[in-house]
Amino acid sequence: MSILSRFGTIMKSNINAALDKMEDPAKMVDQYIIDLNKDLAAVKKETAGVMGQEKNAHRILMELQEEVKRFNNLAEQALLSGSDEDAMVFLGKKQELDGRVAEAEAVWAAAHDNANKMRTLYNKLCADIQNLEQRRSTIKAKAAIAKTQTRVADATAKTRGGSAGFDRLEARVNQQFDQAAALMELSEEVGCDAEDLAKKYKAGANPATVNNELAAMKARLGLAGQAE
Repeated sequence: MSILSRFGTIMKSNINAALDKMEDPAKMVDQYIIDLNKDLAAVKKETAGVMGQEKNAHRILMELQEEVKRFNNLAEQALLSGSDEDAMVFLGKKQELDGRVAEAEAVWAAAHDNANKMRTLYNKLCADIQNLEQRRSTIKAKAAIAKTQTRVADATAKTRGGSAGFDRLEARVNQQFDQAAALMELSEEVGCDAEDLAKKYKAGANPATVNNELAAMKARLGLAGQAE
C-alpha cells in the first residue's frame, strides 16, 4: 500500500487513541516512535518525489504557455507585415498549443494537490513524533506508577485475606481452649463418692480417741467428778 493510498488513514489516526490501546505503554512507546519515524522517512521520500512531479508539471505548463505567447506574437507580426497566410499558420500552431496547455494545467493541478497532501502528511507526522518524544518520559513514569499501584492493591488484598483467615483460626483456638477449661472445672467439682469418703476417714480424727483423751485430761486436773 502506497503512502498516498494510506493518506486518509494516517490523517485520521489519533496518537492518544493509539496510546490508550497499548497493553504496556512503557515498552511500546519506543516502538511506536520507531514506527512513526519509519513512516516519516517513507513520507519524506515520497513527498520529495511528488514535489518533484509538481515542479516538473509546472515547468512544462510554463514552457507551453511561453510557446503560445510566442506564436501569438508571430501571428501579430505576420498580420502587421501584411501576410495573412503566415498569420494563419502561426495561429494554427497556437491553437494546437492551447490544447496542450489545458492538459498541462490539469496535470499540474493534480500534482499540486498531491504535493499539498504529502506536505500536510509530513508535517503531521513530524508534529506527532515531536509530541510523543516530549511525552515519552511522562508516559513511562505514569506506566510505572500504574504498575506499582496495581502491585500495592494486590498485596493489600492478600494481606486482608490473610488477616481474616488468621482471625478465624484464632477464634477457633480460643473456643477449644475455653471448652477444655470448662471440662477441667467440671472434673474438679464432680468426683467419685467412695473416694471422697475414703479421704474423709483417712484425714479426719477418731471420735472415740478424742473422748478418752478428754477424760484423761479432766482426771489430771481434778475435774473428773464435775458434771459436763
